[in-house]
Amino acid sequence: MVVKDENSDKTLELFVKIGLDERTARNTIANNKVTANLTAVIHEAALTEGCDRTIGNLLYTVATKYPANALLHRPNLLEYVVSSKIKTPAQLEAAFSFLSNVASEDFKRSEFEEACGVGVEVSVEEIEHTVNEIFEENKSVIIERRYRTNVGELLGSVRKRHPWADPKIAKQLVDAKMFELLGERTAADDEKPSKKKEKKEKPTKVEKKAVVDDTPAEPSEEELNPFSIFPAPEDNIKVHTEVFFSNGSVLRCCNTKEMLDKHLKLTGGRVFTRFPPEPNGYLHIGHAKAMFVDFGLAKERGGCCYLRYDDTNPEAEKKEYINHIEEIVKWMGWEPFKITYTSDYFQDLYELAVELIRRGHAYVDHQTPEEIKEYREKKMNSPWRERPIAESLKLFDDMKRGLIEEGKATLRMKQDMQSDNFNMYDLIAYRIKFTPHPHAGDKWCIYPSYDYAHCIVDSLENITHSLCTLEFETRRASYYWLLHVLDLYQPYVWEYSRLNVTNTVMSKRKLNYIVTNKYVDGWDDPRLMTLAGLRRRGVTSTAINTFVRGIGITRSDCSTIRLDRLEYHIREELNKTAPRVLVVLHPLKVVITNLESGSVMDLGAKKWPDAQANDTSAFYKVPFSNVVYIERTDFRMKDSKDYYGLAPGKSVLLRYAFPIKCTDVILADENETVLEIRAEYDPSKKSKPKGVLHWVAEPSRGADPLKVEVRLFDKLFNSENPAELDDWLADLNPDSKVVVPAAYAVPSLRDAAVGDTFQFERLGYFTVDKDSTAEKLVFNRTVTLKDTYGKGGK
Repeated sequence: MVVKDENSDKTLELFVKIGLDERTARNTIANNKVTANLTAVIHEAALTEGCDRTIGNLLYTVATKYPANALLHRPNLLEYVVSSKIKTPAQLEAAFSFLSNVASEDFKRSEFEEACGVGVEVSVEEIEHTVNEIFEENKSVIIERRYRTNVGELLGSVRKRHPWADPKIAKQLVDAKMFELLGERTAADDEKPSKKKEKKEKPTKVEKKAVVDDTPAEPSEEELNPFSIFPAPEDNIKVHTEVFFSNGSVLRCCNTKEMLDKHLKLTGGRVFTRFPPEPNGYLHIGHAKAMFVDFGLAKERGGCCYLRYDDTNPEAEKKEYINHIEEIVKWMGWEPFKITYTSDYFQDLYELAVELIRRGHAYVDHQTPEEIKEYREKKMNSPWRERPIAESLKLFDDMKRGLIEEGKATLRMKQDMQSDNFNMYDLIAYRIKFTPHPHAGDKWCIYPSYDYAHCIVDSLENITHSLCTLEFETRRASYYWLLHVLDLYQPYVWEYSRLNVTNTVMSKRKLNYIVTNKYVDGWDDPRLMTLAGLRRRGVTSTAINTFVRGIGITRSDCSTIRLDRLEYHIREELNKTAPRVLVVLHPLKVVITNLESGSVMDLGAKKWPDAQANDTSAFYKVPFSNVVYIERTDFRMKDSKDYYGLAPGKSVLLRYAFPIKCTDVILADENETVLEIRAEYDPSKKSKPKGVLHWVAEPSRGADPLKVEVRLFDKLFNSENPAELDDWLADLNPDSKVVVPAAYAVPSLRDAAVGDTFQFERLGYFTVDKDSTAEKLVFNRTVTLKDTYGKGGK
């Protein structure tokens, strides 16, 4: 939330009072989180009237670096800071480390003071003696390097021997010793070291360069294991979220030791996650990242992941979507520990809602949606907020029994209407809908909201890590508030950046619009970034998971991943798995005049680039006759030096076959359109033309090659981020789907089955589509051979 202007001056004054200069104070105010933390720290320390700058700087460090899992003990630390028992940055860092390990356990003063050097006084004489020792140990190096000596390393050596020494005194003594040993700083001390000698020693330079080029950078721990950032279940006793209320109070969210012990006993200490899609649409590539995070963490830790349908809206859910989700989860390579529905817990959720009312944390409201919106904007309480608990209990029971009309009442959580977080504005917990539920039947006419149900079901299922995308971060306060007031176990919540890809739309609303209005051919249209569409296009789940893993599980939410990065991983996978075949999209007839008509030779063609001659399974047969077809774009009437195709009087090599030379061209009546080419082939293969073309031949005299339909798919939208455009539909790419109805293919493709993928040589990767029939195969282009991402960096 943005800090209000009327409070800015008071906040600025408060920060200046503790010794921050005005510029630092203003920069701090621009950061809402640091502002809230620092304000809370100043009040906890009872220093609203100000303090000296040394203490103020320490308070600022506490506000920005204090371990969130030990907020319970922050007042204790501030007591030591204010009394100057902790007075150096080193002591403060030691305190952070100690408290982070202690977390919410008992605070033991003696151990704390020992760990932080409280009461330890290091005299100037002791520091000076140590500095002299260090200089004596490093004297020769210091004299050689003079003022290019790394003073930071010298100070580090002092800190190792005297961790609680005053760093300012240590710096003064080191500087004085440098001057004593080296004298005045000269101009030569500021010159960069000469590299002339290194340039003359060419062999050494080449050798060094080779070493640098051949040594790969060490991958980080997170690159090796992206799940290393997540804590163990037994660590979920630490505070890592604070909820600030408008009355100045702060809720520090954490489990009690008893609650955590009970949870660990039920789970056996294993990781439990959940993948919780709403069954109201098809999954897209963003869900692939969610699956990788949820299922991946559970798999990596030897735990369990639920597939839980978040089915709180009976009007949106369909059996079609449920079946699709289960199928896609399996296709992506994940195995749910158990399949559950939020509706499985409707009775538990109802009973907890009754308890919430009894505890004074919920009320039945009669405001219309428009009134609720208006009151939220004005931060005003509902007129029914303070109604008696007994009255809300009766009305909620009336809601459950169907005695109140739809839209005439809701159950709202009594949170904080004056909060800076709009997700604490008395969110709706239940609403009335006289609609049967696809899974729960007609038992209920009141249904819980996402904000009410999600966190409770996480707790009921003993989820250890509740992982979601960053747009849910502001809901974290409501999540923990609800579990806290109901005394329920609290999972560890962590948000990561959502996966956005260029040249497409990802919102369910927009996807649903272009599907229902037939801008595309259904939810599995190969142009969509739905997982069904990608699968139909020929993209493998392995390629998608590799793509997602490469992006990482970060919290950076300011970037969109380029489409060519995904295409890079698709090519990498298909290059290893897709056999090569010959297909001509736009056939141009070539008659070989020096080969007998009707004569057919069976030639061997490679399925794989590295096929060994003695491996017959790595080859397939292609017929070669006196009538072959090449791509129309591989012929032109005028030759040029940079052109490697066929032209009058020019030779090319037909891949796996023979060189041919164009001897004549048959033109249409308008004398422009090429109808046919006459050529001679070189059976001896003595000629060595530079150009190599793919081709398909007549399998027998007068018989056309195998005819197939090929669909060439391209990006669906022209702009990288069409969702930002006002008229996003106008950005649809009219050439995103081009159908080639009569391409020619080699006979071996006749037996291809739906889902089989091939590399059409020189053209790209193609997959057999489900529209194929016994009479005609249909191929979808998965991706071209061109790779812009690989060239630009991976």
